[in-house]
Amino acid sequence: MIIDGKYINEDDIFSSENKFMKKYNNIYISDEQVNILRNYDINIEKYNNISDLIFDIEEYLNTSNSDLDDLEWVSQTLSEYNYYNNTNK
Repeated sequence: MIIDGKYINEDDIFSSENKFMKKYNNIYISDEQVNILRNYDINIEKYNNISDLIFDIEEYLNTSNSDLDDLEWVSQTLSEYNYYNNTNK
């Protein structure tokens, strides 16, 4: 892509852990996020949209008695991605 007249490689903009890839039923998610979800037995393949996935993650967080920083991070990043890419502004 060209920004301010200079060619910028998209791979240089995002580090590999933050790079979103279209992988599961049209949900853009990184491998790191998928691994975190698998650690909590959340099956990404059963979701058809990002909103349902975020809802279930939040339900899991609300019913858990422990501090799940990594799962909260996944929820937050997916929510931000959903807002900036799927919300009409």
